[in-house]
Amino acid sequence: MSGPLEGVRVLDLSRVLTGPYCSMMLGDMGAEVIKVERPDGGDDTRGWGPPWVGEQSHYFLSINRNKRSLGLDLKAQGAREIARELVRRSDVVLENFRPGTAERLGLDYETLCDINPDIVYCSISGFGQDGPHRDRAAYDLIIQGMGGLMGVTGGEGSEPIRVGVAVADIGAGMYAAYAIASALFRRERTGEGEYIDVSMMDVQVSWMTYMAHYYFASGELPPRRASAHPSIVPYQSFPTADGWINITAGNDKLWAALAPLVGMDPADYPTNADRVENREAVVEGISAATVEKTRDEWLDILSRAGVPSGPVYTMRDLFEDPHVDHRRMRVPVVHPGEGEISVLGVPVKMRKNPGAIREAPPLLGGHTRAILSELGFEEAQIEALLEAGAVVAPDDPQSTERK
Repeated sequence: MSGPLEGVRVLDLSRVLTGPYCSMMLGDMGAEVIKVERPDGGDDTRGWGPPWVGEQSHYFLSINRNKRSLGLDLKAQGAREIARELVRRSDVVLENFRPGTAERLGLDYETLCDINPDIVYCSISGFGQDGPHRDRAAYDLIIQGMGGLMGVTGGEGSEPIRVGVAVADIGAGMYAAYAIASALFRRERTGEGEYIDVSMMDVQVSWMTYMAHYYFASGELPPRRASAHPSIVPYQSFPTADGWINITAGNDKLWAALAPLVGMDPADYPTNADRVENREAVVEGISAATVEKTRDEWLDILSRAGVPSGPVYTMRDLFEDPHVDHRRMRVPVVHPGEGEISVLGVPVKMRKNPGAIREAPPLLGGHTRAILSELGFEEAQIEALLEAGAVVAPDDPQSTERK
């Protein structure tokens, strides 16, 4: 399957998580992604383990499918010309260097526009390309804290809690992919390229939605209520005899269906406002009932009553769920070094021209020779570049997957 972005070439200069997640999304939808990696170890995440899948980092494998790897030292003689030649033949350049680094490498938007005026150039950084925090170092934990997310996560009085997945990184990567696709669509109409500045901080702030507007409307800080919702009761996790379930009664009709099941009278707290005002009593009443039966017993009871509910899954539970299997969210692929491995599936399903997983995550420099040949380099030139250390390929001693 080709995918809706077939024919789009992405020169991916990014590393670690947020940029690679963006380019993976574009690759899933059919774009050709050339991932540039430094010869001395490649993307940082190639070394992030254990656990390992053979010699491969589980982390790297999770976000680098549907890409070709070019082992290229951007600081070496001859390497930047290779990068610029790729720019001439690309539609998108993606980078997540610290602000100012692209300029020092001669790979900034203004420089590359002289080579390819139609390029769509996307910079992802922690705080954006301007502003007081422009040069501040950013990691997911820092952005979750400064962007407001940790301020509303966890229970009252608990330590600040980071969301268990790096959502600040992933969210910025998703917004970048959305912006790139939007810019490509506009370019089809106008012929004009674009410069895109994606800030992890901006993305995290934008996710505050109703929490931010709670503050705008009241001038007060939203309460931290663990899994509970600040404005809907019940809407949270409840203990069972053998695990946890989530119950959401988002309107009065659902409350009327739920209350008798847990031994409560719906007339005691008939409106959501009543239940929010008496949150502690409502939650205690439901919890006293839910601990008396198992998770699956409650899920059956609630389902038959039409009350929205669901289990709190572990990773094992998740990938044993037949629905997840049916939706192809765990997909086997053949890795060039390790044989069959599993990767996550494409989450967006299109009927006519869907995305697909076409290639397993690459070996470091696994496509170097092929890419250079496509650019017109002769075999002798490629060997000279390999010997000089400007590029790396899997049969080169420098191209070790893990030190």
